[in-house]
Amino acid sequence: MKKNKVDIITLGCSKNLVDSERLMRQFAANGYEVAHDPHEINGEIVVVNTCGFIGDAQEESINMILELGEQKRRGRVGKLFVMGCLSERFLADLTAELPEVDRFYGKFNWNELITDLGKAYHEELAHDRVLTTPGHYAYLKIGEGCDRACSYCSIPIITGHYRSRPMEELVREVEALVAKGVHEFQVIAQDLTYYGFDLYRRFALPELVERLADIPGVAWIRLHYAYPTHFPYDLLRVMRERENVCKYLDIALQHISDHMLTLMRRHITSEETYALIDRMREEVPGIHLRTTLMVGHPGETDEDFRQLLDFTRRARFERMGAFAYSHEEGTYAYKHYTDDVPEDTKQARLDRLMRLQEKISTELNEAKVGQRFQVVIDREEADFYVGRTQFDSPEVDPEMLIPKARPLRIGHFYEAKVTDAQAFDLYGEII
Repeated sequence: MKKNKVDIITLGCSKNLVDSERLMRQFAANGYEVAHDPHEINGEIVVVNTCGFIGDAQEESINMILELGEQKRRGRVGKLFVMGCLSERFLADLTAELPEVDRFYGKFNWNELITDLGKAYHEELAHDRVLTTPGHYAYLKIGEGCDRACSYCSIPIITGHYRSRPMEELVREVEALVAKGVHEFQVIAQDLTYYGFDLYRRFALPELVERLADIPGVAWIRLHYAYPTHFPYDLLRVMRERENVCKYLDIALQHISDHMLTLMRRHITSEETYALIDRMREEVPGIHLRTTLMVGHPGETDEDFRQLLDFTRRARFERMGAFAYSHEEGTYAYKHYTDDVPEDTKQARLDRLMRLQEKISTELNEAKVGQRFQVVIDREEADFYVGRTQFDSPEVDPEMLIPKARPLRIGHFYEAKVTDAQAFDLYGEII
């Protein structure tokens, strides 16, 4: 066990990662050595930032807590604290069942961890972070919570109502990060498109993105987790006109059949969804769309799934992820529907959908061979530099592997030509 060291383990999404980075800054301000997802967990304090969205994520979080509890019993780590979505959602049950944890904190009261240790919480550093990403990019969380009422989703249960961060505060945060060398921003929230309605009584995402794009030193802005209903179409103008706003949008669509969209409580129709995609591609030529689709929601029939496959073939999403429905306690679906799609059927549909997407991704990537793109270099490996285009978000999207023909600088931009392609990777050379 290493004295005065804090190990932070983050599970789940990039929104959790931002919370971990803020917690790390508070520990650092109090004189602690902080490590994030370390190879060797040996701190006198260990904090697990959990995910509680679906069953698989919950299981991963529980397994991590149990493993660290065993390390604590053996004297290899000191105090064990748990925070985040899982403990926000199941606080009473976890407290009763996991006595090896010194204390549980939710998603929003983790600052109490600092004061419970007898240390000072520095309010003036509330939005400062110890970045865990490479120094040239960062995640920017612009809001928290969700006011949608999708049948399957536990996020509103965990996070509560939507709360936007003021534009001025976000501008100051980006300016401070640019001063530290960050020039690429992944803008995130549970629902980007709802941004501003609680503060300004209007959907203000286009205005926010324009203000961020005006900040000197911001090279790329990339948008994650939009919602299709009441989409702010002026955002497409911003994306088209501003060179530093990536022609990329992550928008979760979930399904396409009207039957399923109604059961899911998505408040959009199949026709409206197709029209939305067509308008995006018309107004922003070359836009790359990332979406998430769901199979196995209660009531999904073979015909519903056939429509989902047809939708995937027609839309030809540049990026697509999918998951099987999880019957989550407290959700509308849990209360009102029977989980009537067998697990083997869910898995078979998921596998078939992802095989189709792999074929589409391969074809779209192969069409890029011979084209030139600006790339940012993320890291150096044994045989390659690894970079990304504006169409690729860190961790989730394809990367470009560039042979080490000459030295390249991490975090710098270069023009590269695509020389080969696979389903989930590009190969290129610097021009």
